[in-house]
Amino acid sequence: MRFRRKSSLIGKNVVGTVFVLLFSGAIHTATADMGYAVVPTSTIYPGEEITANRVEEVEVTNPKLTGGYAQRAGEVVGLVTKRTLLAGRTIQLSSLREPYAVQRGTNVRITFTLGNLAISASGAPMQDASVGDVIRVRNLDSGIIVSGTVMQDGTIHVVAK
Repeated sequence: MRFRRKSSLIGKNVVGTVFVLLFSGAIHTATADMGYAVVPTSTIYPGEEITANRVEEVEVTNPKLTGGYAQRAGEVVGLVTKRTLLAGRTIQLSSLREPYAVQRGTNVRITFTLGNLAISASGAPMQDASVGDVIRVRNLDSGIIVSGTVMQDGTIHVVAK
């Protein structure tokens, strides 16, 4: 893939600088429309969270580069990788996921509300899940397995059938 580091657009040699100054209009027009891409500075393995110091924004100079990649570091920081991300390669948004809000086997609070009735119990998720996922959870008091939605605060909200 062809791209240029964001911080070093005008270069390290005089010939390159002269070329850029003489033909800046043509170069600027050709690369200005392509924007930026986020690339890892080192290999990031599946399940690792992406931090700001592990990625950088670079200018895209390859007109054949297809879409679907992250263009700003803010789009990927805090997300978790689903596959290995190689240093210097664009980060496809489809290869990222939100961090898990609940993890399999940990204790969580199961909630059920119906009008003024509110029931709460301890449970153990049967799988890892992010906010908004519907998962199965075992009620630790009764042993019954129910399905519910993972909420932002880490609780599992069960609805009546």
